[in-house]
Amino acid sequence: MTRKITPMTALMLTVPPLLWASNAVIGRLIHEWVPPMTLNLLRWSLALIILLPLGGWVLRRGSGLWLHWRHFALLGLLGVGLYNSLQYLALQSSTPINVTLVASSMPVWMLVIGRLFFQTRIAIRQMVGAGLSIVGVLLVLSRGDLSQILAMQWVVGDLYMIAATIVWSFYSWMLTQPGVPIAIRSNWAAFLLAQVTFGVFWSSAFSSGEWLITKPQIIWSWPLAGALIFVSLGPAIIAFRCWGAGVQKAGPTVAGFFSNLTPLFAALISTVFLGEMPHFYHLLAFFLIIGGIIVSSRH
Repeated sequence: MTRKITPMTALMLTVPPLLWASNAVIGRLIHEWVPPMTLNLLRWSLALIILLPLGGWVLRRGSGLWLHWRHFALLGLLGVGLYNSLQYLALQSSTPINVTLVASSMPVWMLVIGRLFFQTRIAIRQMVGAGLSIVGVLLVLSRGDLSQILAMQWVVGDLYMIAATIVWSFYSWMLTQPGVPIAIRSNWAAFLLAQVTFGVFWSSAFSSGEWLITKPQIIWSWPLAGALIFVSLGPAIIAFRCWGAGVQKAGPTVAGFFSNLTPLFAALISTVFLGEMPHFYHLLAFFLIIGGIIVSSRH
């Protein structure tokens, strides 16, 4: 069934890529101050504290959460525990440019996973839309010269990001599955808190393993504290809230195309920090990515 994309839905699906672009840059900047698994744990622990006053009732016995705890445990593992840990792990050895390039395969993974595991049909327009969107991403990352893509060096972090992209595709499809009590699904704070509660559990397990296997250290500073607050509020709570609502309205396949705005925003953020003016290829890439979204979501 095709779902209509309203301006509000488009806005909700545009906010997360903007915040995720910032998250990739910050994650790379602070990767020497805090180990990746611990960064993810600190980020979501802060988000849990922020969400408690807004949706804490969901943790009570009669809320319906514990009746469906397996569903929320899986959402917490995929969206909170695994995806973000893998992304921060990727940024230990890879650059934000490479990470966003790998993540540009998101529409393809959304189509493949939807077909293989959720019995959805792949339409020709969706394949065309995926092609347009990916070309737009490549145009941004190559700064208008697609031949530069072949010269890019790939590292183990890029493999981690491929895994993260597949995990996020599964998470997005899981958001559309039935079985969640309407009282929880209709309250965004409670719905997110239910996932984050289990996600913090998974993140704690991953962080514990990190400290047992390696010898990490945290270099505390005010810039690190500010970065943690930002990634907890923006790329965590606000982005997840908007993404969840957008996926519910547009469906995972169409939402996947919006994720390709992330590298475009990353490039624009870089131009702001470097004092450079946007180029013509930024505009061309924008129209290609938007064109992919429109083609894929047409009735």
